[in-house]
Amino acid sequence: MKKLILICILVAFNACKNKGDQNENTKTASEEQKKPNIVVIYVDDLGYGDVGFNGATEIKTPNLDKLANEGVRFNNGYATSATCTPSRYALLTGRYPWREKKAKILPGTAPLIIGTEQMTLPKMLKEKGYYTGIVGKWHLGLGSGNVNWNERVSPGPNEVGFDYSYIMAATQDRVPTVYIENGDVVGLDPNDPIEVNYRKNFEGEPTGKKNPELLKLKWHHGHNSSIVNGIPRIGYMKGGKTALWRDEDMADTFLKGAQEYVTKHKNKPFFLYYAMQQPHVPRTPHERFVGKSGLGPRGDVILEADWCIGEFVKTLEKEGLLENTLIVFTSDNGPVLNDGYYDDAVEKLGNHTPAGPFRGGKYSLFEAGTHVPFFTYWKGTIKPFTSDALVSQVDVLASLAKLVGSDVTVQDSEELLDVFLGENAKGREELIIEATTRTAFRQGDWVMIPPYKGRKIVTSVNIETANSKKFQLYNLKEDIGQQNNLAETNKEKLKEMLLSFEKIRGKDYNNTEKLKLK
Repeated sequence: MKKLILICILVAFNACKNKGDQNENTKTASEEQKKPNIVVIYVDDLGYGDVGFNGATEIKTPNLDKLANEGVRFNNGYATSATCTPSRYALLTGRYPWREKKAKILPGTAPLIIGTEQMTLPKMLKEKGYYTGIVGKWHLGLGSGNVNWNERVSPGPNEVGFDYSYIMAATQDRVPTVYIENGDVVGLDPNDPIEVNYRKNFEGEPTGKKNPELLKLKWHHGHNSSIVNGIPRIGYMKGGKTALWRDEDMADTFLKGAQEYVTKHKNKPFFLYYAMQQPHVPRTPHERFVGKSGLGPRGDVILEADWCIGEFVKTLEKEGLLENTLIVFTSDNGPVLNDGYYDDAVEKLGNHTPAGPFRGGKYSLFEAGTHVPFFTYWKGTIKPFTSDALVSQVDVLASLAKLVGSDVTVQDSEELLDVFLGENAKGREELIIEATTRTAFRQGDWVMIPPYKGRKIVTSVNIETANSKKFQLYNLKEDIGQQNNLAETNKEKLKEMLLSFEKIRGKDYNNTEKLKLK
């Protein structure tokens, strides 16, 4: 009898223990799922005035408008730089790109400029239990020098914190024109190896310059080398025929990749860097969108991007993830119209103003170069709010670290989580901005641009660089279009700004002799 009672007690104890273990496991899984998914949607060359939520009337962006108007829309949101590679470097590392001399517009064969030992946004999130992925444009270099595209390309995104990567190496207008998944070229035939060279063409290969009869998109400047899909590119490429992309399918390809990433990893907290290619050149909308905007291909690909984002959000909603996903949306730099191809971007612009109220554009130290569309969205957590807080993409890393409970700190990234969540309207006090290695300074409502040599207007793209022989000082609160230079009439403020700038930047900031573009 005693033996029977003892057995019953042991059975009951084990049952309670197993139930407790199950509850603990359930609790752990539940706590794990409570961590919000994080998605950064990064578009390419989209101007502040290119979207409805910032006042555009000639082009419709209903999906973006809905997210922005139901989230925190920033009137003072900045990229760090007026060109792509340095902005992407800052977003992923939390460091100003001028601290890294290699962080400038890169050729498609450039080595990786982020150190594999360096802290990055995906690496920080991975340490906190997130599955991390990138789908879309990379343009931060690959490999260590001479890349063999016919073998696994490393180091790359997977070596700086991304568990999964499906990318194009550089830009849509540069070779190699292939997709790369976790370091391997997608669809490559080993019997047709890829060769890439940015200095000289391969014997017998046609070019945009010598074979205009093969083109479906005519080059304007700088894009007259190898021809892929009827489009002349920057750089020379040979082979890899089965791996070449069709530009018109690129938006759909990246959308599908982003959607599949979400559905495959929905049971664990995930981070996705969805780096879209629109509206960067060549502007090649899918046939479904051709002519839909009335503004030419540039307008059409903006409509396409808006549709893609709408479809991506539908996927989050379908999978029951939307209320547990923080979305950060912004652009790598400001707008440009003619950026290398004849595509009617100028001719069909009409009354549309891509830069909004700002002066300049891509490549420029004036506001339109770095003052970009920027919002955060988190259904049920973030309340609709229009914020005047000064925020920068360099702040994303530190702010998300606070969100997920990481103690990671990075040199230039300010922790502004409550600002990004709309709980505080006070952002950073000051910010250094950059355009093609030149830097300027915003502090409060004021912007100071030091004197720089070089062209005042980039004639090929018809954009003011902000180069001047004299200091420039603007009060954005009173002069958003930067028409009234106050450097001569407010020398005390200029001196104050310069001292603050040099404390961060140092005194050797003005060593650029001429502007270098593509």
